[in-house]
Amino acid sequence: MYYTFNYAKGVLLLFIYRIALRDIERKVREMAKKIASEKLDEEDGSIVIDADEEQATIDDLPGVGPATAEKLREAGFEELLAIAVMSPNELAEQAELGEAVSSKIIQGAKKMANIGGFVSGNKLLERRKEVQKLTSGSAALDELLGGGFETQAIVEVYGEFGSGKTQIGHQLAVNTILPSEQGGFDGEIFYIDTEDTFRPERIAQMAEAVGLDSSVVLDRIHVARAYNSAHQMLLVDEIKKLSKNIDVKLIIVDSLTSHFRAEYVGRGMLATRQQKLNRHLKELKQLSDVHNALVLVTNQVMSKPDAMWGDPTKAIGGHIVGHASTFRLYLRKSKGGRRIARLVDSPNLPEGEAVFTVTAEGLRD
Repeated sequence: MYYTFNYAKGVLLLFIYRIALRDIERKVREMAKKIASEKLDEEDGSIVIDADEEQATIDDLPGVGPATAEKLREAGFEELLAIAVMSPNELAEQAELGEAVSSKIIQGAKKMANIGGFVSGNKLLERRKEVQKLTSGSAALDELLGGGFETQAIVEVYGEFGSGKTQIGHQLAVNTILPSEQGGFDGEIFYIDTEDTFRPERIAQMAEAVGLDSSVVLDRIHVARAYNSAHQMLLVDEIKKLSKNIDVKLIIVDSLTSHFRAEYVGRGMLATRQQKLNRHLKELKQLSDVHNALVLVTNQVMSKPDAMWGDPTKAIGGHIVGHASTFRLYLRKSKGGRRIARLVDSPNLPEGEAVFTVTAEGLRD
């Protein structure tokens, strides 16, 4: 009994110490800002002490004390932007806070992160310069996408089996490791595998073809197998937590709809399936915006037997997936091992097609 009491007492003291330490750190930051911004007036002029404004953190949010800040961090919220794009009920659920408190925190994050208002077109154009482009290895495919696969976007690639969807995912995973001068991101990759199609041997082949050490490349690709739709969505939450210490630049979900398609069967479950898909895609988009990352999702297709003319192939997921995707690429097989990629939807690029091949070295023209 004595040792149990002492252990509990020690844990309590440690918790109080951590809260007090965070409070002291916050007060020191506030004092430093105040001193740095002081202006000393003199008779013959004024001396202004300028200092670079320190970036605001979650500790600076109104109404957020050390205990609340600790809860936010444990839930994976390290940046103001990640909080600002949440809804009150989502933040309340994930951080175990009240909805009123969550709403106040979100409003404060929006103001301090300088989002949620109108900006001029020129300022938005300036922000767009942060967007990066990832090469696919095929000049024709890169040209179709305006220079490559871009960050802060969800790119959906759909087509029938064997059309090259997974091959594109593998190639982009390898190319993400490349330095920016070679069309890469020099970042880390998270790969959610729902169909057991990730092959490290294929990654090694592609890595050696571009002059990279296959062991180094495989170390920077973090793969998780999703066994059902709930697990698939939980893995996105896991990426949020891990991305605090990892420079994530590419997130791949291969494939997006396979589990949802198998688990939610019939019209009676269609609304539930679409709501979950919508939430899943929204969380992926948040990750791409916060980390300036690219999200690639592959998608299955179905055939429309009632189509009288044209291609009867249609992507699974309906309008929810179509609206959530920034770019949509439709892949189909051609003669001689070639693949045809058609840009079906884009906010700024015209529809068009590109022909590429899948070789032992990867995607090539």
